Order: sequence, then structure tokens, then C-alpha cells
Amino acid sequence: MNNFTSSDNAAVYDTEADSHSSRPLTPDRSHLQLAIDGMTCQACASRIEKVLNKKPAVYEVSVNFAGETANVDFDSTQATPEQVMEWVKKTGFVARIQAGDSLFEQAAKDMATEYPWRLIGLWICLVPFLVGMVGMLTGSDMAWMPPIWLQFIIATIVQFGLALPFYKSAWASIKGGLANMDVLVVIGTVTIWAYSTYLWLTYGDGTLNSLLQNGHMNTPAVYFEAGVMVITFVRTGKYLEERTKKHSLNSIDLLLSLTPDQVEQQQSNGDFHNISLKDVRVDDILRAKQGSRVATDGVVIGGSGWCVESHLTGESVPLKKEQGDMLLAGALVENGSLVYQVSAKGADTKLGDMVQALSDAQGSKADLARLADRVTAIFVPVVVTIALVTFGVTWWLTGMVDTALMHAVSVLVIACPCALGLATPAAIMAGMGVAARHGVWFKDAQSLEAAGNIDTVVLDKTGTLTIGKPTIVDNVMVDKSIAVDDVLQLAASVEAHASHPLATALVDTANNRHLPLMSVTDISVIKGAGIQAHIDGLGLIKVGTAAFANLTLPKLMPKAWQVASTVAVSINDEALGAFALADDLKVDTPQAVAALQSAGINVILMSGDKQSVVDHVAGQLGIKQAYGKMSPRDKASQIALLQTAGHKVAMAGDGVNDAPAMATADASFAMFEGTDVAQHSASARLMGESLMHIDAAQKIAQATLHNIKQNLFFAFIYNCIGIPLAAFGFLNPMIAAAAMALSSISVLINALRLTKFKTEVELENTVSNAHTDIAASTKT
Repeated sequence: MNNFTSSDNAAVYDTEADSHSSRPLTPDRSHLQLAIDGMTCQACASRIEKVLNKKPAVYEVSVNFAGETANVDFDSTQATPEQVMEWVKKTGFVARIQAGDSLFEQAAKDMATEYPWRLIGLWICLVPFLVGMVGMLTGSDMAWMPPIWLQFIIATIVQFGLALPFYKSAWASIKGGLANMDVLVVIGTVTIWAYSTYLWLTYGDGTLNSLLQNGHMNTPAVYFEAGVMVITFVRTGKYLEERTKKHSLNSIDLLLSLTPDQVEQQQSNGDFHNISLKDVRVDDILRAKQGSRVATDGVVIGGSGWCVESHLTGESVPLKKEQGDMLLAGALVENGSLVYQVSAKGADTKLGDMVQALSDAQGSKADLARLADRVTAIFVPVVVTIALVTFGVTWWLTGMVDTALMHAVSVLVIACPCALGLATPAAIMAGMGVAARHGVWFKDAQSLEAAGNIDTVVLDKTGTLTIGKPTIVDNVMVDKSIAVDDVLQLAASVEAHASHPLATALVDTANNRHLPLMSVTDISVIKGAGIQAHIDGLGLIKVGTAAFANLTLPKLMPKAWQVASTVAVSINDEALGAFALADDLKVDTPQAVAALQSAGINVILMSGDKQSVVDHVAGQLGIKQAYGKMSPRDKASQIALLQTAGHKVAMAGDGVNDAPAMATADASFAMFEGTDVAQHSASARLMGESLMHIDAAQKIAQATLHNIKQNLFFAFIYNCIGIPLAAFGFLNPMIAAAAMALSSISVLINALRLTKFKTEVELENTVSNAHTDIAASTKT
């Protein structure tokens, strides 16, 4: 039988699971999530990490450039959150605490449209140069180009006015000890402006124009338009990048938008009036009509209707809600009208918990990101060196300083560490959002990365493959004169202190038969055997395996006993009898196991139940490897052996006794409504009851890893091809600036493809919804 374990296995978990935790909990260790404003490329994120890692009070820091967040673990006895934010400020960025209700508040600010005045100003300044370039293309030579004195004025306004953020970022970067992309932009454009200004002051406006118009092609030319165009294109690329990161890639804004701004609150006279959601308090009574969203978590106290909770569970099949049922914030009322009492609001709701979990996960860093971090740490110095070499060699070969200068500036501008910095976090953000849409909450980026590499899945039986609500299908008593209800009452009284589904089944059956539970003392859990306790006036009661209860069952038992879990009961080591409990498979369990196997995943069943039951379930599902009578430590040891053999193993379970195995596995999934210990040790939580969520999680994680590798390939190839082309003069600074902007956008567009990813879970839900809509319209 599955093990009747609780406190004993919890102790195993505490000692083993924490060793696998990236953030071991200690009284002095605090976790802080910060929103960072002002980062322009991955080098900015690396600079913040470098500065904070030097602080003795900081244990660990991870800065996500795409998500614009920082996760900081620090010693609360040596520093405060305010000090940590001050350290970030000294690197040239603004940090603010991002947690709880602040996420909801900030989302409203982020979704508010900020007019890009500076970008508009840049394009206005660029227009005269664009007109002049059109004239050159149509054969009008320099006639349409503004006078050089006007070019100087416009370029100066752009260079030292509208481009001021580039200077601030570059200076802060240099002070922090790591040069970012803005350093390259500033060096390149200032060089262009200074060189053009020098020529203008040396030759004069009229002389330069006259020489150029008379065909003196060896005359040095001014390139004011190049500097303006580079700054405008780069800033445009940054603007599009920011918009994509904050809106298209970020699922958090979408989740936060699920709650309405206005709600209907019941007044003292019974009437309903609209009020702002922020004014709602716990225990208020609200109403949600058909087509509206539920504003808070609550309990239905009136009305009835059908709700879709796909934003949390990934299952878009409507659920019937009646009096006494729980409502979740963000749920869509498809039909009916519900009156509910608020039980939690804002960050305290299930939706708020999901938003915080998703925010933490998106702010973490995958191992693949370390590669990009190492490259960007040395990227700018290497690019500056290449640009200097290009300048020197080109000048030496051609004898033309302006040609050498344009080649060098093109190298500076074409180089883009942004694409490298965005490659991993952009895909992680998109993948996390898709997973959340499917009802899978990954704990962090490392968990998603691990799930994408698994080749073996270990499944628990009860509550994972089965419904988790076994029922008594047969019983046998040692003495026919012993009443079955009397033995059931003893077993339930003891099992009331255990948390296993079989224990719950016995207690529920006793309650249904109106059998009062007796008081017990000296409760003790015997790992792998059962649970025992004393009842005054009766003695020692044991409930568990047949051997534990000193019961020998006949070899020829009815078939139900061969495929059911056995719970035996004894009093003072004298066997009283036993119960056979059976648990049905979840409806989609065969489909889920088949889907995993078709994807090349080896599925293994491990359970504490007797081998005959485990073999029967494995036979139903086509699972070739099935292990019964497995203790929590046995499961963990078997998984460790699989890992030693080179397998990447995932474990799925829902009970306390699964925690050691889940902590040992490379990736782990806690089933819906699993124990707190199981959910704490898991790398991902499944919010739907369907086992198909495991298949969805694996496929989403794998797709995310493919996307990351594609992004890294694009970023590396872009720089490997672009820099040599610029060095040999095949790209002028304007084209280089446009290409640099497009490189970051291309990485983000590729990451956006993930948001369209669908698994069988979502496809089935879509079909189910279509059937529901057809049925409803037919009925109408």
C-alpha cells in the first residue's frame, strides 16, 4: 500500500530538499525583487550584478535585462532593502521594490501610454537630411541637402540634447567598470560630429560645397547626417524593443488586466452600486454578471453560473458555480450571475500569487544565459579594439582619413550586445507566459530549462495517475462477530492524523456513516508500514500494511484485492481485519502517458502500494517499468541511480512522501491540490487536475530551449557577419545603425513566436469550447 506517512517524511524532505534549493531559507537570508529602470543592454544588467556581488551582505543576485528586474538574496542583518536599492542607484539605475500589490500598481503605470517626445524630436531633426538624401538619389546631388551650417546646428541639437540619455548611460556604465552599447554609440557619433565640425571650421561652408559640387571627390566630406541618423535609428530600435518587452512578451500585464477596475458592491439597503476595485475590502459582498470578470477571490453566497478559470488552471472548460463554491479572481462568468463574499483581494488572491510567481520566474536566469553574460562582459572593449585596428589599417591602405573613420564608426555601430543579452531572457519570458496559460507555474528559469532536457518521467500513482479519492470496495474481518463499522471507526480515528489519500478515504467513509472519531494519543508514523496510536481503554491501534497489523491474508483473495490497496487494522497486535480500497484512473491519464511516450520520454511508475496494484495500473497504461512498495527514500535513491546512468529525470507527485524524490530529480511537478511540502519542493506547479499538463510543460520547455538556441545563433551570426562587413567598408554608419536596431527586434520577434505555441491541452480546450458554444447556440 502507499505509505501512511506525514511528519516522518516531512523530516526527510527538510534535510534533503533544501540541499537542492537555490535559496536555502535561513533566519537572516531575505529575498528582494526589484524593478530596474534605465537598462539599455545586457552589459547594464551585468554591471548591476558585478557591483552587488561585491557587497558582503549580498548572497546572490540575478538581473534580467528583458524583464528589467533584479532578484537579490541578502543578509538582512547587514543590509536593508533601502540600502540595496541605493547600491543599484550608484550604478546609474533606478530600483523600486516589486512585490505584492506594487505589481498591480506598476502594471497600471506601464500600460499607460507615455508619449515618446524625444524620439519624435529626433525624427523631426532627421527629416531635412532624408530630403537631401532623396535629392542625391534622384540626381540632384547636394542641392536638396541643407546648408552645412544648418547641418551643424541640427546635429549639435541631436548630439548634445536629444541624445543626452545615451551619454548618461555610457558614463554610468564606464563608472561601473563595464562598457555597454551606449558607449559604442556615443564614441561613434561624437567622432562623426567632431570630425565633420573640424572640416567645416577648416574649409568653411562655401568652400566645401563648391569643391563637392565641382566634382573634387578627394575633398573630405562632412557626415553630420550620419550621426543624426545613427542616433535616430538606434533610439527607434530601443523604443520598439521596450514596447515589445513590456507589452507583447510580458504575460504579467495580461494577467493583471483580468481584474476589472470597477465592481458592483452590495450596499446596506441591498442595492448594488459601482465602486473602484481598490476600495473593496475583505468580507464585502460583490456581484459578477454574465460576461464580466470576478474581481477577487471569494465564496458564492447567491445566484449560480458557469465560470472559466483557464487563466489559472489552463483548462477552459466552464465550471458550474453555486452557493458555497470558491471563486477565483480573474475568472470569466460565461453564464449566469453570481453574488460572492470577498475572501482575498489583490496580491493575496490566487491570481496575485500567480503574478508574483511568474514575476519571480521571469526575473530568474537560465544557465544558457551565462554564455551571453560572459560574451557581453568583454564585448565592448573587443569591438573598440577592432574599430581602432580598422581605422588604422584602412587609413594606411587608402590614405583617406574620412574613409577610415567611416569604416571604424560602422564597426562601432553595427556591433550589438543587445541581441545577445535579449536572446535568453526574451524566450524565457515568452515561455513562462505560455506555460502559465497552460496552467504550469515554473519556479524559475532553471526549472524550465531542466524540464526541456528531460528524457525520463517518474510518476507516483495515487493522486497523480489516479483521481486520488479511493473508496472501500471490500473488507474482510478475522472474526465474523466483529462489526465492520467498529473496525472502521478505530482505523478512521487513527488515520485522521495522517494526510495520505487512503487515510482520507477511511475518514470520509466513517463520517458518511456517522461514526464518531475517538481521541487518540502517542501518535507515531512508521515509515513504509503505517501509523499507530493509543486509545484509552482499548490500547495500541495499528493501521497500515497487513504485516504491520500482524494480519495474514489468504492467498486466494477475490480479484478486487489483487488490484486494490490494502489497509489492515490491529488492536494490541491482534489483527481485526482489513479494507480493500480502489482508486480510479483520471480520465485522461492513458492519453497523457501515451503523449509522453510518443515524445520519446521513458515513463516509470513508482508507488508505495503493493506490487500487484502497481503492476495492474502499469498494465492499463502500457508502462513497462513499475516499482511497488517504494518508500520515500527508495524513490529518491532510484531516481539518483537513473541520473548516474546519464538520464535527465522528472518526478511528478502530490504527497509528502514524494518530496524527497521530487527534490532529487532534475525537474519536478507538483500536482494540483498537492500538499504544501510537495509544492515547495517541486520546480513547477500544475494548476489543472489533468496529467496532460506534464506533457504540456515538457513540450513548452523544449520549445523555449529551441527558441533560446535560435536567438543565440542569430545574435552570434549577426555580429560575426556584420562586424567584418563594416570593417571592409560594405556598410556605412546609417545602414549599420538600422541593422543594429533590427538585430534586437529580430530576436524579440523570434521569441514572440513562442506566444503562439499550443499543446494538446490548449487544442482540446479550444475544441471543447467550440462544442459548448455550438450547444448553447442550438439551445438558444
